[in-house]
Amino acid sequence: MPNVKLRVVVLGAGFGGLELTSILSETLGDRLDLTLIDQHDSFYFGFSKLDVMFGRTAPELVQIAYRNIRKTGVHFRQEKITDIDPVSRIVSTDEGKYEADILIVALGADYDLNATPGLSEGGNEFYSYDGALALRELIPRFSKGHAIVGVTSAPFKCPPAPSEAALLLHDHLLKRGVRKDCEISIVMPFGLPIPPSPDTSKALLAAFAERNIHFIPNHKVRALDPSRHVAILDDESEMPYDLFLGIPKHCAPDVVLKSGMTENGWIPVNRQNLKTRFPNVYAVGDVTSVGTPKAGVFAEGAAKIAAASIIAELNGDGESGSYGGAGSCYVEFGQDLVGRVDVDFFSGPKPTGIFFAPSDEQVEAKKYFGSSRRARWFDI
Repeated sequence: MPNVKLRVVVLGAGFGGLELTSILSETLGDRLDLTLIDQHDSFYFGFSKLDVMFGRTAPELVQIAYRNIRKTGVHFRQEKITDIDPVSRIVSTDEGKYEADILIVALGADYDLNATPGLSEGGNEFYSYDGALALRELIPRFSKGHAIVGVTSAPFKCPPAPSEAALLLHDHLLKRGVRKDCEISIVMPFGLPIPPSPDTSKALLAAFAERNIHFIPNHKVRALDPSRHVAILDDESEMPYDLFLGIPKHCAPDVVLKSGMTENGWIPVNRQNLKTRFPNVYAVGDVTSVGTPKAGVFAEGAAKIAAASIIAELNGDGESGSYGGAGSCYVEFGQDLVGRVDVDFFSGPKPTGIFFAPSDEQVEAKKYFGSSRRARWFDI
């Protein structure tokens, strides 16, 4: 009898897609026929965008080409996904169609700049690679005035990133000798920079105070008026700006929204196993409404549970363990200092976070976080 391989199609080659692909390849080997589809030709870590925008590393050094993927049973396809049929598990791209026994949607979140009037015309965003690249050229020309790091909507990826951007901007301006001529403000929709971790928030607020960075809590930027160089907050108050670094509204990709899989803008999943309401269709990472922050480390954790569920069902075993919603985020404090917060969303009655103060140990741990995943996912 011929060896029938499990046909798996993974949409999206970010943290979730790469981790799930790696686990299935390691476990199933030649029993696997997995197609990994992404419209881009390379991967980059989210935190590397800050390194790019502040000139701390060359842009080409943060990109890892998908052609480096060499895993048993895995085929990478750089194609644009045009349609997802979760009932038949057929995916259409600009190059063809793919039928799956198991379909995993890990397409992350897109950005809707048009949801914030004036942002495209009068501001900048640093959450996309292209946005960070553009700011790499713009920030060195900012020498005087008011810089605002402004969140326009929630949820948003990597909750520490706005705080990190403000602190690294301070360092950049200080190094250039123009910090005294500049004001920095950060507008956040939360009462604290990192709500699940009061200790992390306390450390960040102390860093803001020490560097004269103004923290405006419990507000979002509703719009920009480019003609007056004014940011309009959700209470209609106004803040003049000379440089606006925005965190745009996040949304599921259009192809996901059109698939019929979403509710209230995101894909609902069973927290036990990351299954959607469609048989043999899973979703992991930022594209879901599972209840954790939209960050790579949580997508990776969800991918482990989804992979375990797929393998258990294939082998006829019982249900695997449920998604714990725990993850570690490294936090740049500026001055070459890195801290860490370990967050747990589902173990207790409310989310909790344990803070590890900035140290040389955390600097090295962040480096290892990146290098270990490069090795695991790309064998480099």
